[in-house]
Amino acid sequence: MSVPAAEAPPAPASKRARFARGLRLGLPILLGYAPVGLTFGILARKSGFSAFQAIACSATALAGAGQFIALSVLSAGGGVPAVLMATAVVNLRYVLFSAALAQSLPREPRILKPVLAFTLTDETFAVNTTDARGCTLDVVSATGVGAIAWLGWVGGTALGALAAGAIVDPSRFGAEFAMPAMFTALLAGQIETRTHAAAAVIAAAVALASSALLSGSWGMIAGATLGAALAAWWLR
Repeated sequence: MSVPAAEAPPAPASKRARFARGLRLGLPILLGYAPVGLTFGILARKSGFSAFQAIACSATALAGAGQFIALSVLSAGGGVPAVLMATAVVNLRYVLFSAALAQSLPREPRILKPVLAFTLTDETFAVNTTDARGCTLDVVSATGVGAIAWLGWVGGTALGALAAGAIVDPSRFGAEFAMPAMFTALLAGQIETRTHAAAAVIAAAVALASSALLSGSWGMIAGATLGAALAAWWLR
């Protein structure tokens, strides 16, 4: 009686296939970034930036909230030190994001990690950590997610910067709602258990209460940080 031969393990996907998979995962980010980037391009031109400066800012920074805050500080008469301090504080969360994501990529080629660090945003982090839960995350697919996110942000900025003269009031088109809508969609994808839902509710409640007590954006930032920490401790 012959013994059937053992089936060979499936061949690993090629780098091109893994990169293409990352592009597919990041497609919703592109669709969300494009209109927000368009708004940034328009506002940057209204603030005195040239089209080249606006596009270069998005191409080299990829920090949506930080870029909008920089425009606000500059419009209020703040100098370069004030812009650097404001954007550094807002973007401190990426230190934690990168540390968490690095744990899922301990043995990957180091040459691509700077690329992942550059393209790390709230949205790419959410997509890649969700992928990591299924043990399917790798540095090549994560690079694809970052690449298409960068393309959406820079492409939207370019479109807005070049068409700024033809769009007088971007709020008429609801462009400012694109970022909240995208965060809501990403949150819905992250909630898989009642514990996740409870953590989101606690963090949101503390953030709203803090923003009501403290003026400016600091109330929301402090509340969101405190709420997330409280939820993590209570539901650990």
